[in-house]
Amino acid sequence: MDNNRLSHALLFIGKEGSGALPLALAFSTYVVTQSEKQKPVATTAGLFGDEPVAAPSSHGAELAEQYIHPDIHYSYPVIPRKSGDKPVSTDYINEWREFIKQYPYGNVYDWLQFIGAENKQGNITAAECADIIRKLNLKSFESEYKILVLWMPEYLGNEGNKLLKLIEEPPANTLFILVAENESLVLPTIVSRCQTVRIPPVEIKDVAEALVQRSRLSEDQAMQIAGVCEGNYREALQLIQHAEEDWQSLLREWLNSMLKTGPVAQVKWVDIISQQGREKQKQFLRYFTHLLEQSIRLRTMGEDNLPLTGAEKDFSMRLNKLCDVSQQQAITQELDKAAYYIERNANAKMLFMALTIKLYHIIANKSAIEVN
Repeated sequence: MDNNRLSHALLFIGKEGSGALPLALAFSTYVVTQSEKQKPVATTAGLFGDEPVAAPSSHGAELAEQYIHPDIHYSYPVIPRKSGDKPVSTDYINEWREFIKQYPYGNVYDWLQFIGAENKQGNITAAECADIIRKLNLKSFESEYKILVLWMPEYLGNEGNKLLKLIEEPPANTLFILVAENESLVLPTIVSRCQTVRIPPVEIKDVAEALVQRSRLSEDQAMQIAGVCEGNYREALQLIQHAEEDWQSLLREWLNSMLKTGPVAQVKWVDIISQQGREKQKQFLRYFTHLLEQSIRLRTMGEDNLPLTGAEKDFSMRLNKLCDVSQQQAITQELDKAAYYIERNANAKMLFMALTIKLYHIIANKSAIEVN
């Protein structure tokens, strides 16, 4: 933009929680603000000569930041309000503005629940494509640019081909910003017409810093959550509700019940974990997986290159004494399977007892070292 080399069609690709949508929104604000700054300041005839009218740039930025700028249009998956409807994005514009203010890192599931979709499938319809074509052929109001921010082009079916000519030969000063999570689900004919911008996951240390500053977590809690979510800031925000959980103590008790205290302690531990909700059970398993992954990295990269708290680093080192890499990989596979079955309403007591026995046999093949 600063060097006048802006492609007319950008495809931002970033996994859930990476911030691709907030970046697209911020960039659209930047484009209209910069283009308004380049306009000559208007004047009006005054009593003692022409008087300048206030420069419009700050006004445009204000409108863009409230998502009401007349030259920035938004498109996203929607549902029919009633049977037979042909919904378009503008039908939900008030909900959209509220959603991106409250949940800028939200995913499409969050959005569809926000508009009460329940089990309905969202879609970007043929009627929406026609509306996009109509809007982008209008003259711009305030900015030099007309901009379309199209979120989740994965939800464009074959009707997305209606946009190909517009994307390939747009009206002057028209900018497309498409924001996707999965490039393979976007129509190849659209991908080929866009300049791709890949958005990396947020750095773990940046997620932790944000959780400390914005969510008032302790540094240890923030690092624990940031490590588990691996750069997915949306998931980090979801996990905050369980930030007070002491997963490490629960894991220590589990391993000790397998390797030292025996079946009675195992049954007692299984009773405790089975009383937790499914989300807590899944997070616990993910935390164990996170520590195993860090243990493997600790072997290969050294402790100075890992974003671990002191307690987590110590625990990861103990796991390395307990298991070799092949055992850690086998445990990780069992944990992934268990999380899969939890999502499908498996009986928690049976699942965790079976998992306890499996992990015992994996670990006991090497040694039985108390974890403390």
